[in-house]
Formats: sequence, structure tokens, C-alpha cells
Amino acid sequence: MVRPLMFHDDRLFPAEERTRSIARELYATVRDLPIISPHGHTDPSWFASNAPFQDATDLLLAPDHYLYRMLYSQGISLDALKVRSKSGVPATDAREAWRLLAHNFHLFRGTPSWIWLNHVFSQVFGIEVFLSGETSDFYFDTINEALATDAFRPRALFDRFNIETLATTEGPHETLKHHHAIRESGWGGHVITAYRPDAVIDFEDERSGRAFERFAEVTGQDVYSWQGYLEAHRIRRGAFIDAGATSSDHGHPTAATADLADGEAEALFLSLVKGEVTAEKAELFRAQMLTEMAKMSLDDGLVMQIHPGSHRNHNAGLLDSHGRDKGADIPGQTEYVKALKPLLSKLGNDPRLSVILFTLDETSYSRELAPLAGHYPVLKLGPSWWFHDSPEGMMRFREQVTETAGFYNTVGFNDDTRAFLSIPARHDVARRVDSGFLARLVAEHRMDLVEAQELIVDLTYTLPKRAYKLDQPRLNLSSVQAAQ
Repeated sequence: MVRPLMFHDDRLFPAEERTRSIARELYATVRDLPIISPHGHTDPSWFASNAPFQDATDLLLAPDHYLYRMLYSQGISLDALKVRSKSGVPATDAREAWRLLAHNFHLFRGTPSWIWLNHVFSQVFGIEVFLSGETSDFYFDTINEALATDAFRPRALFDRFNIETLATTEGPHETLKHHHAIRESGWGGHVITAYRPDAVIDFEDERSGRAFERFAEVTGQDVYSWQGYLEAHRIRRGAFIDAGATSSDHGHPTAATADLADGEAEALFLSLVKGEVTAEKAELFRAQMLTEMAKMSLDDGLVMQIHPGSHRNHNAGLLDSHGRDKGADIPGQTEYVKALKPLLSKLGNDPRLSVILFTLDETSYSRELAPLAGHYPVLKLGPSWWFHDSPEGMMRFREQVTETAGFYNTVGFNDDTRAFLSIPARHDVARRVDSGFLARLVAEHRMDLVEAQELIVDLTYTLPKRAYKLDQPRLNLSSVQAAQ
């Protein structure tokens, strides 16, 4: 039976009528505001080449770990879903892979992916029937026909989605050629990068050997000496700033920081370079490098994002066959108070530094993160992240953080996605949930409507712009250094 795709205008608003009415009014204030997407993992080559997307499977299924991890959990192989392995893209028929998604779409009931995908289907492609085995081919053909038109090329969608700023994420060993191509194209879309140095900081990362080689090539530095290594980071940070970067991003296993003496830090680095890698040394070096990155931020102004607490690539067999980032990252318990003490003791009161903290451990919200951000001027809290990027997760974040850190020690919303077409959906969810949360405060007479109307704009637009320094004119760092 073919069912209509019902996407209700009041989705995610409170069920109680008076509060829902207030939420509608607040949401109307921000519904059409531009999207600020200051942290994500979309592919900059899309916007550099502006080539048409290949097909529904290539665009919506194969790159989205939220989708294929659920299907994998039900015994469906990644190869059958056309997910890239170490051997390359499987020779799977794209239509058959899409049919697997369609026949199993019921698995996503109650998940944020259900909301995001149905938003894309109805609002982006104008589809009015529900995805199922019966409608699979209709979906596949309808989406592919749209993708073949100029209106669905990456730049056209960027403009249609009303994206003001979109940040991608690259490593220091990457050339940023796509960002240069975007600038040289004359297109007005604001696509910037973010500095993610993990591959040349984490000696337990299997990519580090080749990343170090590329790091040396692109900087011309002796990256196997301590001073040369630090200088190479400074050089690449400058190049990233020239490509629009306003932030660095650090995805460490823990939030540990360290403040070693210069000689100790150098000795640790040289030991690791020699191959004397242990788990303890690798962890201490990652901790020291958060402090080193913070010191560099004092000079160049990059906002630090710290994303700890994921046991990455937990499925060893899948790592061997398909490589990293295949939906097998698992959250773990994360401690912040002791972990951040060395960095905060050194730099926690310096107005030149700005650090945005994220967590996958929701038990730390009210116990650790909110009190830390509610005190230290350098700290702000990132939004509910990854496994908690959901209506319930967003509401838990507001409920547990606000009473101690307030709203203005948070940074609004960022989508942190590889799935380009889901960006408007994710931001719409955040705007609706925040509208509902503020509506409850108004209904309970804890805030008046005028305050809530000001605040919903701040949460949606003002705070992310301010936190990521997107409200400031950016100087060309190379020009400044040359002038000096």
C-alpha cells in the first residue's frame, strides 16, 4: 500500500496547545534565517567543480554513516549498500542498494535520520509518497532526474538552502586545492575550511606515517624535529586561515591536556618519531598538543574545537576491510575537570583564546561541562553532538546545561555532517526544538515573549557567528606576516 508522506507543520513542537502556539510564533521568527554551518565534513570538491551529483545512492546512502550503520546492524553488508571499501567502490547496482534502504526504511522510525530523510524527500525533492519497497524505484528515478538538472547542482542547492557559511574539515597534510578553486571560480558561496591536525598528532593513527610525509612536503619543514614540527603547524594554520578557516578541530580519544616543559615535550616527540610508541606516550603527546595548539591560537586567533570521547573504528574487522569512519565509532565515558586542568591553568583566563567543548558523554553536562563553561572565560559548549544530534538529545542538552552555564556560554547549533542535503533538515530540527524549549519557559512565566524572541535569534544565528568569529573581518595572515 502506497501511503502519503505526511510531514506535519507542527512536528517537534510541544503537545500542549498553549505552549505549542508560543513555539510556532518563536519558530516563525527564525524559520527563514540564513544557515551558519561552521563545522562539518562535506566535500569541498562538490563546490569547486559544481558537477552534478551521481545518483540517489551515491548522494544520500553510501556516504551517510547514520544510515548504513543501522542497516549493517540488521545484517546488511556495506558492500550491498555501495559503501566504499579499501578495494574501492563495490560493483553494486545503485538501484539495488537503494531498494535495500527502501525495504528497510521502517528501521529508522523514531530516529533523527527518519526526520532528516523525510525532510529531504518532501522539501528538497517535492516527493509526496512515503518511501517503501513499492515506491523505491519511483524515488530513485525522481531523485536522479532532479539531480541531472542545473537546479540540483551543488552551488544551486547551497544558494537554495540559504547557507551563509559552510565549513569543511581538512588535515594539515592536505593541499586545500578545492578551496583555492572555489575562490578562483568567482562564485559567491562562502565555503571555508577548518584545521584538523589529528593525523599528524596521533601516533596511534595508522594514517600518521604517510600524513607526516605529506606534512613535510607541503610545508618544506623538517617535521621530524620538534621545532620543525611546530613551525610546520604554524605554516599550515596560516595557509588554512588564508583559505577562510576560523577554527581548528581536535578529535582526541579523551579530553586530556598537558603542560610539559619544552625539553620534556621535545624528548617525548623524538621518542615517538623513533617508533617508540606506547599507549601512554601517545596519549601524553596528544594532551601536550592540545596545549600547543592553544598557544598557537593566541597568535593566529583560530577557535579551538575539542571533540573527545569516541572509541573510533571499534569494529576491527570492518576497519581491515573498509577502513575508517564506517559507522563503528562508539561513545565512551569522558572526564573533563581533571583532563582540562593543565590547559586551563596555563591559558584559561587569556581573552585571546576561545575553546568550544563537545561531548558524547551526556552525564558530564551538568556535572562538569556546564560548571566549567559557566566559569572559565575561554570556554563555550558546543551543541549536542553525533549520537545526541536528535530532538531528545537537544532537549536534554538545554535542560542540563542552561541552569548553570546559561544560553550565552553555548554556541548555537552546528550540523557536523557529510550529508549535504540534510543540512537544512538538521538546522530546522534545532530551530524547532529550541523554540519548544523557550516556549515552555514563556508558558511557565520564567521568561517573557520578547526575551524569547530575542533569544531564539541568538541561538539560531548570532551565537554561532560570534563563537566561530564569522562576524569579524578576516585578515590574510600571510599578508600580515609579510608586512611584519
